[in-house]
Amino acid sequence: MSTTTQTQTATKFGTTADIPVPRGPAHSSLTFYAPPTDGSAPFNYVEEPPEGSPQRNYGEFPHDVTINDIRGREKDFDMNVNGFGIVQGVNSEEKDFIDDEHIKSVYYPEVEKVLLDNVPGANRIFIFDHTIRRSGPNAKRAPVNRAHIDQTTKSAEARVHYHMGDEAEALLKNRVRLINVWRPLNGPVVASPLAYADSRTVPDDDIVGVEHRYPHRTGETAGVKYTEKGKWYYWSGMTNDERILLQCYDSKDGARTPHSAFVDPRTKPEWPGRESIEVRALVFG
Repeated sequence: MSTTTQTQTATKFGTTADIPVPRGPAHSSLTFYAPPTDGSAPFNYVEEPPEGSPQRNYGEFPHDVTINDIRGREKDFDMNVNGFGIVQGVNSEEKDFIDDEHIKSVYYPEVEKVLLDNVPGANRIFIFDHTIRRSGPNAKRAPVNRAHIDQTTKSAEARVHYHMGDEAEALLKNRVRLINVWRPLNGPVVASPLAYADSRTVPDDDIVGVEHRYPHRTGETAGVKYTEKGKWYYWSGMTNDERILLQCYDSKDGARTPHSAFVDPRTKPEWPGRESIEVRALVFG
């Protein structure tokens, strides 16, 4: 049963004052992976593709799903079991999220502390990038409405070699995780919420490596096929002091978390679009 609750929060990125936050199960269409029609290996260009090449060569397969609300059930989910976990009550000194260097100097240490405090066994963190997403026609990066995983085993291990240099081989002999720390900037979220699947419910056969082509290197992300087994969740009305930890890779048990933004049909056109930041980190130990 869906419900709504009122919020009185306002931020510089857009007001959510007096907007009824949608709660409970959401029924929406998620966009899943469809293979290239010519049978070629799938690829995606991060920036402008070479002349004559498409941005990506694989297709889309939209399918309706039920996305269950974890609000009020937060303790039922554990990153080591489900592939995602939650953290609440996190304050930040970074307020504007406009200047990348300021984000790196102020917000990155806060993310490092969140990970060290909340990921059992973690003893070292290396943050390698972040993405800010804002809604609107002029946004540089918008919410991604496509089921995916940020890294594969191949690309996560390559990340360790790329960033850690001579230490990589020794680090890879022990547990390595790649975790995406996600939060809104103008919460409570009332548009384009983030959905994530219980890692255990998406078989390996439905995860497909996709070449992720940067101007200076080629990595690999994963497309996600639709499966009736998939159980999807979201955290309604996420606020700025809440964090979702999405495990994209774990060398110990293989847990990885498909995720996607989605269009909640309960969202009104006049409500402010979601603003968010995701920080990606290698977690050792």
